Amino acid sequence: MAAAKAISQTTSCLLSKTPFALKHKSHITNLCFGTKRVAFPSKRLFSCRAIYNPQVQITEEGQPETLDYRVFFVNNSGKKVSPWHDIPLQLGDGVFNFVVEIPKESSAKMEVATDELYTPIKQDIKKGKLRYYPYNINWNYGLFPQTWEDPSFANSEVEGAFGDNDPVDVVEIGERRRKIGEILKVKPLGALAMIDEGELDWKIVAISLDDPKAALVNDVDDVEKHFPGTLTAIRDWFRDYKIPDGKPANKFGLGNKAADKDYALKVITETNESWAKLVKRSIEAGELSLV
Repeated sequence: MAAAKAISQTTSCLLSKTPFALKHKSHITNLCFGTKRVAFPSKRLFSCRAIYNPQVQITEEGQPETLDYRVFFVNNSGKKVSPWHDIPLQLGDGVFNFVVEIPKESSAKMEVATDELYTPIKQDIKKGKLRYYPYNINWNYGLFPQTWEDPSFANSEVEGAFGDNDPVDVVEIGERRRKIGEILKVKPLGALAMIDEGELDWKIVAISLDDPKAALVNDVDDVEKHFPGTLTAIRDWFRDYKIPDGKPANKFGLGNKAADKDYALKVITETNESWAKLVKRSIEAGELSLV
C-alpha cells in the first residue's frame, strides 16, 4: 500500500526546548525533533501527552537477572516517565524512535512492563521464574513507543487475528549491539505479521540511521539485497523459538512473507491511532498502566 498525503508534525501536549538525550552510564544519544512536514499513510500520528525534547536518563533499580530488576526512564526534573507513552514515536522524514529492550546476541527476555507505573523495562516472568529465550536473538529487539495492538480489533487482512495488547515490536538489523533502554533513530523497512497463539504480534523490520548500511536500505527488497537471508532468518527465529518449550510453531499471515515499507508504515499509523484511543480512555485499558 502506498503512502498517502503529507501530514503535519506530530501533535504534542507538553513542549520543552531542552535537547533530548538518552544517557546510560557513559553512553549518550542525542535525539532532535524537528518541525518538518512528513509523508505518511492516510491519517496523522498522535503524540498527545508526549514529552517534547526532554532530557531522559536511564536508571536501574535492583540487580540484573533478578525478579526486582527494573530499568526506568527519568526526565531532567528527576521525574519518572514512560518509555511507552512519553517518548515521541516519530521524528519526521520517515524516522522513528525505537526503544531497545533486548540487545542482539542475548537471551534474557526483557520487555516494557505495560501493567506497572511508568512502564519500566524488566525481565519477563513465567510461573515465578525469569524467562530466557532458548537461544540468543540475533538482532536488537524492542518497541515503537506510542503504539498499541488493540486486543479488541480483528485484523481482516491477517486471518481476523486480534491484537496482542502490547506496543508494536521492532527488529533492528544493524551491525552494532545496543544497550537496554537505548533509544535509536530508525527507519522501517518491512513488516512480518506473526500470529502467536491466535494473537497478531507485528514485527517491524527496521535499521538504525547510524548503521553503515542504512543509506543502502529503504524498503524490504533492499534488505534481501544488502542483508541476504535476514528476513527469512527473522521469520524462522520467531516461528520456532517456542518449540523447545514444547509449544507449537508460530504462524505468519500475509503469505508468510515480509510486507513492504508502505505496509509497515500503515501498521505503525493504525497502532498509533489505537494507542491514542487507549490513552484518551476511549478504549478500556484493563490492567495497562497509562502513566
